[in-house]
Amino acid sequence: MTARLIQPTGRGFLLFDSHPEGCARIVTDMAAHISPVTRPDGGERPVALVIGSSAGYGLAAAVAAIARYGVQGVGLCFERAPTERRTGTAGWYRTIATATLAKEAGSDLTFVNGDAFADATKESVLDLIAKRFGGIDYLIYSVAAPRRADPVTGTVHQSVIQPIGAEHVTKTLEFDPDGTSRLREISVPPATDKETADTVKVMGGEDWFRWVEALGSRGLVRPGFTTVALSYIGSHLTSAIYRLGTIGAAKLHLEDTAAALGDMLRGHGGRALTSVNGAAVTQASTAIPGNALYVSLLRGVLGDGMRSPLQQSIDLWDQLTGTAPLDTDERGRIRLDRWELDDQVQESVTERWKAATSDTIGTLAATDWFRDEVRRLYGFDVPGVDYSRPCEPDLPWPAS
Repeated sequence: MTARLIQPTGRGFLLFDSHPEGCARIVTDMAAHISPVTRPDGGERPVALVIGSSAGYGLAAAVAAIARYGVQGVGLCFERAPTERRTGTAGWYRTIATATLAKEAGSDLTFVNGDAFADATKESVLDLIAKRFGGIDYLIYSVAAPRRADPVTGTVHQSVIQPIGAEHVTKTLEFDPDGTSRLREISVPPATDKETADTVKVMGGEDWFRWVEALGSRGLVRPGFTTVALSYIGSHLTSAIYRLGTIGAAKLHLEDTAAALGDMLRGHGGRALTSVNGAAVTQASTAIPGNALYVSLLRGVLGDGMRSPLQQSIDLWDQLTGTAPLDTDERGRIRLDRWELDDQVQESVTERWKAATSDTIGTLAATDWFRDEVRRLYGFDVPGVDYSRPCEPDLPWPAS
């Protein structure tokens, strides 16, 4: 494949191609904002498995682990390689850049491209951990997927993002081809019982449990092992679609799984937690009806007061390693979203939500910021990158 100009074309919030140099620059820029922490005991680098390491909060967790604590281990993700017709996915290029970051930091971090739900992938990753590290200290589980094949029955379950019990009408943010923002009212039908159950099978804690169980059966869980699944609660403005909808049912299952895993790990001095993160623009979150409007309004209220996935991931690692105390709620969940759910913040966002129309949205919400953030997910609109210059998209997966 030869170098070519790569432009942001697509439909809605989905772009067809990604820009390799832009994706790489995002990773290096993230690392540049992280201050390393010296381990007080001067001991070995901690070993972690980050599942979902190429995008969103999983990527931020991987980069923060490398640049702040010199973590080594394995990153697992599921990305598409470049072809003659299309570039690789953004996660393909971000993973290449993250592997380079790890190498420069002297961190032995290997990346595996595979389906996290598949038993064959689990065996491959566990073999790698056993051979190279002998065990792990941390497992970060950050998986957002449209489907999952049950490894026992072979049944393929599809996840949906829908309310439960009744139809929900909400506002959604859209952009015209020229970048002009507008609002549209949409109606989202309720999920069936089967759709809800399928979403729990995909996005709940079943696969997380299987990973920890598999690690334990192979003797790869080190004393003091900690595992964390990333979650979200969000605002009352999005609750009908999210927390009270099918995805919320899956997140409740994830939290119940944390309790079951905690009981299982207690004999090893281990623990299992969920981390409730704050709102962000990610490839997964843009698929949630109404979320683009909500996050744009939230940014309009907070500006730079929004905490990015990277900032939240630094907070998470600081708490997990004991550099900072755990900030948990009454259910034992780590809360990284308090800035978002502050009463005054939510009151301001709610007022703007009610006042938002296509005529007023430009003054109430950070719509240009949101559009740029979506494009950045694919490596576009990244400062310092020359998009007028041809770029080589045929880059190989990092060597293990």
